[in-house]
Amino acid sequence: MAAAAALEAVAPTGALWGLVQDFVMGQQEGPADQVAADVKSGSYTVLQVVEALGSSLENPEPRTRARGIQLLSQVLLQCHSLLLEKEVVHLILFYENRLKDHHFVIPSVLQGLRALSLCVALPPGLAVSVLKAIFQEVHVQSLPQVDRHTVYSIITNFMRTREEELKGLGADFTFGFIQVMDGEKDPRNLLVAFRIVHDLISRDYSLGPFVEELFEVTSCYFPIDFTPPPNDPHGIQREDLILSLRAVLASTPRFAEFLLPLLIEKVDSEILSAKLDSLQTLNACCAVYGQKELKDFLPSLWASIRREVFQTASERVEADGLAALHSLTACLSRSVLRADAEDLLDSFLSNILQDCRHHLCEPDMKLVWPSAKLLQAAAGASARACDHITSNVLPLLLEQFHKHSQSNQRRTILEMILGFLKLHQKWSYEDKDLLSSGDLELAVGHLYRLSFLEEDSQSCRVAALEASGALATLYPVAFSSHLVPKLAEELGRGELDLARGDEPAKCSRHLRCLQALSAISTHPSIVKETLPLLLQHLCQMNKGYMVAGTSEVIAVCQSLQRVAEKCQQDLESCWYFHQTAVPCLLALAVQASMPEKEHSVLRKVLLEDEVLAAMVSVIGTATTHLSPDLAAQSVAHIVPLFLDGNVSFLPENSFPCRFQPFQDGCSGQRRLVALLMAFVCSLPRNVEIPQLNQLMRELVELSCCPSCPSSSTAAAKCFAGLLNKLPAGQQLDEFLQLAVDKVEAGLSPGPYRSQAFTLLLWVTKALVLRYHPLSSCLTDRLMGLLGDPELGPAAADGFSLLMSDCTDVLTRAGHAEVRIMFRQRFFTDNVPALVQGFHAASQDVKPNYLKGLSHVLNRLPKPVLLPELPTLLSLLLEALSCSDCVVQLSTLSCLQPLLLEAPQVMSLHVDTLVTKFLNLSSSPSMAVRIAALQCMHALTRLPTPVLLPYKPQVIRALAKPLDDKKRLVRKEAVSARGEWFLLGSPGS
Repeated sequence: MAAAAALEAVAPTGALWGLVQDFVMGQQEGPADQVAADVKSGSYTVLQVVEALGSSLENPEPRTRARGIQLLSQVLLQCHSLLLEKEVVHLILFYENRLKDHHFVIPSVLQGLRALSLCVALPPGLAVSVLKAIFQEVHVQSLPQVDRHTVYSIITNFMRTREEELKGLGADFTFGFIQVMDGEKDPRNLLVAFRIVHDLISRDYSLGPFVEELFEVTSCYFPIDFTPPPNDPHGIQREDLILSLRAVLASTPRFAEFLLPLLIEKVDSEILSAKLDSLQTLNACCAVYGQKELKDFLPSLWASIRREVFQTASERVEADGLAALHSLTACLSRSVLRADAEDLLDSFLSNILQDCRHHLCEPDMKLVWPSAKLLQAAAGASARACDHITSNVLPLLLEQFHKHSQSNQRRTILEMILGFLKLHQKWSYEDKDLLSSGDLELAVGHLYRLSFLEEDSQSCRVAALEASGALATLYPVAFSSHLVPKLAEELGRGELDLARGDEPAKCSRHLRCLQALSAISTHPSIVKETLPLLLQHLCQMNKGYMVAGTSEVIAVCQSLQRVAEKCQQDLESCWYFHQTAVPCLLALAVQASMPEKEHSVLRKVLLEDEVLAAMVSVIGTATTHLSPDLAAQSVAHIVPLFLDGNVSFLPENSFPCRFQPFQDGCSGQRRLVALLMAFVCSLPRNVEIPQLNQLMRELVELSCCPSCPSSSTAAAKCFAGLLNKLPAGQQLDEFLQLAVDKVEAGLSPGPYRSQAFTLLLWVTKALVLRYHPLSSCLTDRLMGLLGDPELGPAAADGFSLLMSDCTDVLTRAGHAEVRIMFRQRFFTDNVPALVQGFHAASQDVKPNYLKGLSHVLNRLPKPVLLPELPTLLSLLLEALSCSDCVVQLSTLSCLQPLLLEAPQVMSLHVDTLVTKFLNLSSSPSMAVRIAALQCMHALTRLPTPVLLPYKPQVIRALAKPLDDKKRLVRKEAVSARGEWFLLGSPGS
């Protein structure tokens, strides 16, 4: 018995010895994983592995010793969590000693130390011991890249788990790391090294006297000049290195005296990338610097930034220069001053004003915009800066406005004034003493004349309206006193013009008045004057006092929507607009829907689809930003209006008959379900809707009513919008079953197949957006209809709806549940079935599959599509041969960006692409001709050697669309042909 037990104890050791020999002497890799697996399972201990390796570890041949240590290190990397504290101590002493061994051995030793740096059972003091040994014994930069990376990993592991111990080394740790990093060139290692330096600084390790050395060892890489090699498997981009180094350089004010001269030097260089990197780094530094660090460098920094903004031809350099100036000013603004300290902000802004002010007064206005941008960048940094600059600049600009008579010069000055006013509005001054009462009255008068009385350019009028809105926020009383009465008078004249049916010129003044009323509705007190004016104007139309067409009513609704958008920023204004405008609009619509012997012109207009769509936008915009409590008050009135005909909350609610939009025979009233949709589908999700069961059943019934297609569609959209927001549970399941039953019954041959299909489409979209499990079943049902002779084309177009963003329902703004990656998931789940269905389909319905596929691909983010391109490209090319213009246009729109983003894949099909694009450039559809020519233009981005054989053919073929009867087609032809002419030319 004892002998048997002894044999069982020895047997594993013999097996272990065999595995060790196979790895060390037999140069086999597999035994390492086997040994590690056996240690994990308890067959052997790490001590037994060391004993089995004994002769290998003591072998006089360095390669054999290295192989033995490699096996032990690989086992430790997989089993370090099993080690006991005593074992860790002995192993670390062993490995530290082996750091003095032959250079063949060092890589395996470092791998073992990396495994031990991950041990939870690491005793105190050993982390410091290991790092001291590495700093002393290993010349890191002489090692291969992977081994240098191992050293950085050891340091990172210890910094994460033994921070206090390492800080006990003081500045010696920083100096040791500087020696490790000095001379590093590999981008993979630099990313790790930069993170270590950032942690040294941000975690308050001692830098001691080595601040400048640490700066030098990192700043030597600035600015980053790295281009990743083609097909780089590591995926490191230049931007990764730039941001990582910038985080280091901008992490401490202690670098300022060394970094700022370097940044100024690089901004003043001729290299564009160096300018951009330097300005962006300066921007980042300002977040941690104070006046002390900036003081000595402010004149040079300002001179460099001013020169770049005045002289650069690069918009990116200009934008980064302005951002840096903004950050510099913000930094000076937030610094706390001693009582006897110099106010650097005041002197800095004075220098900016001195260098820019005179350009605002130059007759040719050559540098007026660069100067204004610099001043606005500084003014936007703080309240103090804004006050200092605007108090000097605005009176000057008003003076210049009087001096200039040309409209383009006045427009420029107005746009500058608007920029400064917006900045002043940003800082929300309480006293609002920016302009004197005289200047303010003068400014309001100018803005009024520019908007109405002067035959000025459109851009000047737009600038005047924007300036009016910004000023009205600051001076609501002045605008209420001086401008609103003039606009009310102008609106009255417009009503008279419409009543007389006057010429369009006078009606355009009416439109300008509506635009002005909405533009100045930027303050709650002004909204309380402008909103009643707009609603009263709409009511006057309803009473038949003027000849109001569709465009006039839509113009009023658009103005109301703009006011609603401005009210969204203020809870009080939002509720005021909602409770004032929504009941009024509903009352007008209900009145228009009543069956009367004589309809007014407006009542017919109010029921038109375009007008209802405009009213839907107003009601939706007025609802999305309501608080849940206020929304609940409103929903308690509006839902009973549509279900029970309760009109008590409407103004002027005396109607000739009941309002019953869900009853048979009320086609005019049914059209107003679109307004119900706008309201209930814009409510926050946590607002409880009264009578929801009845409402959902009425909507399902109406959605399949064949007598009024627009009403049935609105009902289907409303049902889907509510369904999307319902929480998972029994109620949602019941409504889904209700819809599915209705759809299945309706899709059978009968009078409301089209309406049932529309309901299916919208319910599917509602579920796709929220990843509901039933969405896959409904999508399969929709896919099955692609082969239907009657509904197939509509089903194909339905994929466009599923992938697109809606504007009136199922929107994020309207609180719908919209998952971020729903398009990607839909692509993954359904495109394989679409492709399979296409191959199996008969020739007469294949175009439906192609159209559905092109809709999905055209709306898919290109990074998702690119990996799938090789398998889908043949289908896309086949879609170009389809006779359906919609399929052609959708496919061309999908292919154009792919020509730019995947030239290598597209080059494989260049012959087919050239032929098909040229054929489509003669399509009967103008949109297809334009898209085909744009693709011909994009083709020139493919490798030149691939394209050169086709150059003569293409240039001849593109001569024909140069004579196209449509100007836009001719324009694209000129552009595409010009690029093909230049193909292969020197410097092209």
